[in-house]
Amino acid sequence: MPTRGVVYVHSTPLAVCSHVEWAIARVLAAPVNLQWTPQPVDPGARRAECGWTGRPGTGAELAAALRQWPMLRFEVTEEPSPGADGERFMHVPGRGLFRATVGAAGDIQLGEDRLRSILATARAPEAIAHALDKALGTAWDAELEPYRYAGDGAPVTLLTRVG
Repeated sequence: MPTRGVVYVHSTPLAVCSHVEWAIARVLAAPVNLQWTPQPVDPGARRAECGWTGRPGTGAELAAALRQWPMLRFEVTEEPSPGADGERFMHVPGRGLFRATVGAAGDIQLGEDRLRSILATARAPEAIAHALDKALGTAWDAELEPYRYAGDGAPVTLLTRVG
């Protein structure tokens, strides 16, 4: 069963735009021509987004392809599909890549083992709060939020994975 998701390139230098398209095209095995618009939060940078369809795991492949450029700010989402959890990837320069499992409503899901580990290793309520913030990707969300807001109303390209 195919799944679908979205790639949000929140910020990239103009010179890297074509490389981003080529990376996405390699993963989807289909030509990609994104509609790049200025990123108001980062003068001189561009932003684009595209919806995609493909097999489960395509979101992880897209995130791995895009993380080659450490200056990119991006998110990749993959919806849950029969037998596969959804995923969300966020990348921020200097912070690296964050990955989380997501449910049908798009909420980050923390498994029982992860929660037990946080409770077992945290020695104070502040440490539990810090560990939960880290597990939920709060720092990535905070850094990406101005870039998301700046993209409201931007054009979206729809892509389908071949094969």
